[in-house]
Amino acid sequence: MKVHLQDKRALKVAMTALAGAVLAACGGGSSAPTNQLPTGVTQVSATVYPATTVGTGATAATQDLLTGGIGKTGLGGAAPAYADSANPTAAELRRNALYSNYRGILDPSVGGGYGTLYGPNVTAAGAVTTSEGLIPGREYVAVLDDGSGRKRTVIAVQVPDSFNQASPCVVLGASSGSRGVYGAIGTAGEWGLKKGCAVALTDAGKGVGLYDMMDDTVHKIDGTRATRTAAGTLNFFAANITDAARAAYNALFPNRLALKQVHSQQNPEKDWGNDTLAAGRYAMFVLNDRYGTVANPVPFTPENTIVIAGSASNGGAASLGAAEKDSGGLIDGVVASEPVTEMPTASGYGIQFGGAAVTGYGKTLADYTTYGNIYQPCAALAAGAAMAETSIFNYIQLVSMTARATARCDGLAAKGLVSGADTAARSLDALNKLRAFGWTPDNDQMHNAHYALGNGPILSAMYPVSYGRFPVEANVCNTSFAAVNAATGVPVAVAPAALAQSFATANGTANGTPATVVYNDSVGGAKAWQFAISPSTGVADFGLDNALCQRALVTGTDPVSGTALTATTMPTKAQSDAVRAGIAEVVLNGNLRGKPTIIVSGRSDALVPVNNNARAYAAYNKVVEGADSKLRYIEVTNGQHFDAFLPFSGFDTRFVPLHPYFNQAMDAMYAHLKSGTALPASQVVRTTPRGGNPGAAPAITASNVPPFVAAPVVANQIGFAGTSLSVPN
Repeated sequence: MKVHLQDKRALKVAMTALAGAVLAACGGGSSAPTNQLPTGVTQVSATVYPATTVGTGATAATQDLLTGGIGKTGLGGAAPAYADSANPTAAELRRNALYSNYRGILDPSVGGGYGTLYGPNVTAAGAVTTSEGLIPGREYVAVLDDGSGRKRTVIAVQVPDSFNQASPCVVLGASSGSRGVYGAIGTAGEWGLKKGCAVALTDAGKGVGLYDMMDDTVHKIDGTRATRTAAGTLNFFAANITDAARAAYNALFPNRLALKQVHSQQNPEKDWGNDTLAAGRYAMFVLNDRYGTVANPVPFTPENTIVIAGSASNGGAASLGAAEKDSGGLIDGVVASEPVTEMPTASGYGIQFGGAAVTGYGKTLADYTTYGNIYQPCAALAAGAAMAETSIFNYIQLVSMTARATARCDGLAAKGLVSGADTAARSLDALNKLRAFGWTPDNDQMHNAHYALGNGPILSAMYPVSYGRFPVEANVCNTSFAAVNAATGVPVAVAPAALAQSFATANGTANGTPATVVYNDSVGGAKAWQFAISPSTGVADFGLDNALCQRALVTGTDPVSGTALTATTMPTKAQSDAVRAGIAEVVLNGNLRGKPTIIVSGRSDALVPVNNNARAYAAYNKVVEGADSKLRYIEVTNGQHFDAFLPFSGFDTRFVPLHPYFNQAMDAMYAHLKSGTALPASQVVRTTPRGGNPGAAPAITASNVPPFVAAPVVANQIGFAGTSLSVPN
C-alpha cells in the first residue's frame, strides 16, 4: 500500500523497529540492506555537469542536465554548430540531442509560450525570470539488456544538485514517440529537474539506432558511430544478420538502413512498462550510491520517496504500462499526456459524447494507423478537411501532391473501397470512414498535415514489422528504409555528416532524417512513399498497394476482397499471424492498481485520436477497477498531438499547446502525493485559440490556456453513464 510522504517516514521507522525486535527475539544479528544494481543493468558512465564553463580555448564547453549548456536562449535559437561536422564528439552530440528532443515535442517560439508559460527560465512555481535555466548535477548512464545483446535499453538518471535528501522525489520519463534516451527531456525532465527531483529518462527499447547495411556501422551508446566490431559492448543496435547475408541483401537492395525499434526483433513495445520500472529501480540505486553511507547504505526506498511516472505520447503509454505492471509498489502516481493506450477490447464499456453513443472506439495503434494510412490522403481532399495554410499540397512542397491524392481516391474507388462519382464525393466518403473508425470532426483539418509529414506511411511501415519480429532482410510488404534523393525518392547513400550527426537529429522513426520509408516494388524501381507508383494502378498514388499490404498484415484479410490470407498471398497468413501475436503482447489491461493517475489529451489529436485511446482507456479502467479507480481524465479543446507544429501557419491561429496542461497535471499529482491535496475532477478544459492571421498569430497569454479546476461546472464535467464514459461536447 502506498501512503503520503509524511506517513511513509513514520511507517519506515515502525517497520525498522519491528524488524529489529524480530531479529533480537530470534537471536539474529544485523541484516542491513545493500545497494545493488538492478538485474540486467550495466552502468556505462557517471558525469558531472556543473553548468559552468569547463576547459579553455577551443575545448572550452558548458554543459548542464537540461539544456546541454546552451540555456533558454540556445534552445530557442538555431541548432548549435559542431567543431567538425563530420566528426562530432559525444559531448556535442549530447548537447544537440537535448536541443532537438526539447524542440521536437514543444513549441520553441516566443509567441507560443516559450519563455513565458514554460521553458528553462520559468521556475517550478511558474515565475518568469531572466535566467538561462541551466541545471547543474550528475548524469548516470546505464544499459538494460536481457542477455541477448539486442535489447539495449538506455537509461539516463539525472540528479540535480538541488536534490533534497530530506524530501526525495523521482520522476520516470520514458521517451515519447520512438525517440532516444533524451526524448522526455522537455516534459518529465524539465518538470522534475526544476522540482529538485531525480529524473530517470529511458528510451524504453526504442531510440536512434541506425544500422548502415552497407558499411556495418552502428551507433554507440554515446551517439558516436563505429563499426559493429569496433563498438563492441557499447554497440546500441545492429541488425541480426551475417556478413554473407548482408552482402547478398546489399547486392539487391543497396543503401538500406535498419532501425532499432523496427528491426531489433524484440517487439520493444511489449516492454515499455517494464523498462520504465527498470529505470526507476536504477534511479534508486543511483541515489543510494550517491548519498548512502556505511551506517545507512540504502537511505532511499519506494516507501520514503515520491515516484511519479510522467511522460507524453508513447512515453505516456509506457507510464500507464509501468503502473499496470508495478507489482512491487515502486510508483506512487502517473501522469500521461496524449498516451497511446493500446486497448485490448472495445467490449464491456462505451463512450458517449454530448449524450450520444460513439460507435467507433477502442482500437489498437496498428489497427487505426494502417486503416488511416489507406484513407487519409483521399480524405484530405474533402471540403471539410481543408486547412489551406498547411495542406499536404504545399506543406512539404512536392510536385503534383494534389494529383497523387486524387489518384489515391481514384484507386480506392476502382477497388470498391470508397464510393462516389468524382473526387469530391470520394474524398467525403473517405473522411466519413475515418470518422466512423474513431476520428472525429475535430480531427478533420489535421489529416492533410499528418499525411504530409508521413505519419501514416511511417507508422504503418514500422509497427507491423516490429510486432512481427521480422528481420531487416525480410522486406515485409516490399518495404525497406533508406536515405533518398529529395527530388526523385530513389534510395541513396546517407551523407556522411548526416549519419555522423543522426544521434542528435533523428527521432528513431523513418521521418527522413535520414531514413525514409521506401516501397521496393514501385513501378520503375524502388522509391520513397511520397513518389511510389502502385503496380495495380500504374500511377503515383503514395503507394496504395503498399498501404493495402500493411493493412492486411494487421487484419489477416485482403482489404479489397475480404478473403483470408493464405501461404501464397502477399502478405502471407504466417506473417499476419506473427504481427497479430505481437499486437496481443502490447495491449494494456486497464488495471492501474489503484494508483492516482491523470490523463491529459487534446480533443483535436488526429495522430492518437481520443476515442481509440484516452477516452477508451478511461472508460475501460473504470470497468476494470470500479470504485478503486483513481484515474482522472482531462480533455483539452483545441489541443492536438504535436506542440512542435504550433509555430506553423494555420496551427498558430487554431490550436493551443498541451504542454502547460502536462505541467499542471504533474503539479497536481505532486501536491496530492506530498500533501494529500485532492486531485482535480475529470473535466473538459475549454481553451481559446490565439486567432489572428495565419503565421502571425498574436502572442499566447494565460487566458488562452485556462487551468483545469478542482470542481468543474456541470457543462465541463466528465463522468459516467453506466459503463460509458460521458464527455460533454
